[in-house]
Amino acid sequence: MLDIATFHPAQLPDSAQQAAIAHFLHAALEQYGDPLDQITACLDYALSKAAGRGGAVITATDNFGKLVGATIINHTNMGGYIPEHILVYIAVDPATRGQGVGKQLMQTAIDFLPGGIALHVEPDNPARKLYEALGFTNKYLEMRLAR
Repeated sequence: MLDIATFHPAQLPDSAQQAAIAHFLHAALEQYGDPLDQITACLDYALSKAAGRGGAVITATDNFGKLVGATIINHTNMGGYIPEHILVYIAVDPATRGQGVGKQLMQTAIDFLPGGIALHVEPDNPARKLYEALGFTNKYLEMRLAR
């Protein structure tokens, strides 16, 4: 059985929990991840009480209290023309993949957050099938100008 916890600006995890979440995501995201400082910045944004910021952090721990999954969703503050939320990071411990942890994290996010949720997924990421099964569609081709 998993313990699913939802953190948001009104209910903040302590600094040790925040560091553990950031380090977990950095390790578990593997080739789909970002540098630790970027994950930490995303976590800070999601948990910020500043105007125009905020979001949610959802974690899954096993019966022994070990972190086995986490996701960070940031508010975009742009309802209607852009989904209200963007799922920036989601990862499951490699030892527990295929056991429904990712699905529980995603369903909790869907149930917890009002409005639309956007996410980016690489075409070869096996999690893409989960997102499609939960109702996410590929509406646009993303294009970026990197500077």
